[in-house]
Amino acid sequence: MADIVATRLMVGLEIHVELATRSKMFTRVGSPACAEFDGSAPNTLIDPVVLGLPGALPVMNRAAVEMSMLVGMALGCEIASYTKWDRKSYYYPDLPKAYQISQYDLPLCFDGAFDLPLEDGTTKRIGIIRAHLEEDAGKLLHEMPGGMRADFSIVDYNRAGTPLLEIVTAPDFGSADEVVAFARTLRNVCRFLGVTEGVMQKGHMRFEPNINVEMTLDDGHVVKTPIVEIKNLNSFRAVKGAVEFEERHQPARWQEDGKVMGPGAKTTRGWNDAENRTFVQREKEDAHDYRYFPDPDLAPVVVDAAWRDAVRSRLPELPHERAARYRDECGLSEKESLVLTEERDVCFFFEDVVEAAIESGTPTPAAWKQSANMVLQSGARRANERGVLTNELGITPAQVAGIIALRQADEIGSSAADDLFGILCESEAEARAEAERHNLLQVRDEGAMQAWVDAALGDPANAKVVEDIRGGKMSAIGRLIGAVMKASGGQADAKLAQAKIKETLGV
Repeated sequence: MADIVATRLMVGLEIHVELATRSKMFTRVGSPACAEFDGSAPNTLIDPVVLGLPGALPVMNRAAVEMSMLVGMALGCEIASYTKWDRKSYYYPDLPKAYQISQYDLPLCFDGAFDLPLEDGTTKRIGIIRAHLEEDAGKLLHEMPGGMRADFSIVDYNRAGTPLLEIVTAPDFGSADEVVAFARTLRNVCRFLGVTEGVMQKGHMRFEPNINVEMTLDDGHVVKTPIVEIKNLNSFRAVKGAVEFEERHQPARWQEDGKVMGPGAKTTRGWNDAENRTFVQREKEDAHDYRYFPDPDLAPVVVDAAWRDAVRSRLPELPHERAARYRDECGLSEKESLVLTEERDVCFFFEDVVEAAIESGTPTPAAWKQSANMVLQSGARRANERGVLTNELGITPAQVAGIIALRQADEIGSSAADDLFGILCESEAEARAEAERHNLLQVRDEGAMQAWVDAALGDPANAKVVEDIRGGKMSAIGRLIGAVMKASGGQADAKLAQAKIKETLGV
């Protein structure tokens, strides 16, 4: 067998997004993807439609269709003017009807493209083949609640019938890092659109990479390994690990069995998170194995221009677009811009802080920079400590803007500003009122400042520092400023303290 001289990884993604509608796809029973019904007891979110009982008829959820259209638009897709529902027939214990209502040959969204931002500042265009709407299956548990072993499986039908958007990309990814970057970006886009909570541990988003490797042989021939689909990955770590594992092992498999890409060669594998390896599950079915046919109980979906335009008007500025604007127009760094757009609610809170700061008189450039500093430093630290998001700390955008105004006027120092942020998380008062109540405002009284400086200069512990400064070693002045700040209880203006020290020492 010829030797391999070069390889090229090719990955396409299938992504399943549970849509956070209040009710399920084809019935009005509550959906577990909606926060209102999160944590519902097993088999309580069911009805005759979910269970496929005789005589039960499905009715389409319009909100799920519109959410899907929003995602399709964000991914640059065409929105079909006519689509229909199909039955995908297969038996599995958590699929009570023994078929899934899906879309086969006429998906709602198709022919899209998304420019994926990369770490080096460039973008890579990822083709979006389709995004179609279907219903989710239920969930099988293979151990008892609490982790006890069981000799049987338990079926929970709560998830069955949940609206599920399946997004299929072209095989345009050339590395595991690109796959993870797209997965993260898509999750953020979907959360900004408000179509999903995006909690991967709860199955709100599941990723299935389709992976194969193109190999150039030393005799000049080019062959491709069979496609391997890795099922139901619910963490970015698992996505990265699975792609990298297959990239390493597929060439070795080819050398052992000689199998190449072709009809019937696709296999499905699972991911063992503990051992960081994939394992064989089954050979992949082809479309004809599912015996697709139009669902006789559901009317086709006709999307006219008015409906399409109404949905498009709800499309917000997307997170990667916001990050670019923060960087290019608002003067924030690349890192600041990316972090501020990671969470939708934190991003909106930040923008409200900026708006409030500008309204209170802070110049626009300073408003952006100071707002970013407050949210990413004082806010993020406390949010991490409490296990919440910054917008959930209790402080309002107007209160943060008040802190910024005090900083701009040099009425409060950086340390006091951080203290005031913490105080306002527990108070509804204005920033100035709490600053006055807690003696955080900087004192500008000349007499008081001179007294603090004289005390610092007269302290025997600072004699060597005073000598160094008089000798031209100005870097030592920081210790004297610290002494003044300590003497004033943090109320002295550090800049004025430095000026008064220089004036007193005649340097």
